[in-house]
Amino acid sequence: MTRALIDPPSLHPAPGFSHIAIASGTKLVMFAGQTALDPNFDLIGEDDLHAQTVAAMRNLETAMQAAGVSWDHIIKRTIFTRFPGEFQLITSAIDEVTGGAAHPPQTLVGVSGLALPGLLIEIEAIALLP
Repeated sequence: MTRALIDPPSLHPAPGFSHIAIASGTKLVMFAGQTALDPNFDLIGEDDLHAQTVAAMRNLETAMQAAGVSWDHIIKRTIFTRFPGEFQLITSAIDEVTGGAAHPPQTLVGVSGLALPGLLIEIEAIALLP
């Protein structure tokens, strides 16, 4: 599996994501949106976007480990949040979990609400395995 991340100089800077991922491999892995819920379905982080982002990323990481996927296999990430203007805080929390791994192409979507009251963010991803 190969993944090349590209940021053309003629596009705006990509803070916390890449504009393009060119990937080759044999298996796509789709990860459902992960939120800040613990195994007992309790909310982690209350009204703290940073804490909820870290928790959602840790849940995504757990799902990735179950599928045999690392951060270098992620070719697309989509983030749904009630606070899209807080992209720097979200990126910082993502870096905290990924150890600063290269950011894949990403879409950040502002929403008025998520599946359960109190959720501030949901993160889904697509990975490519050889």
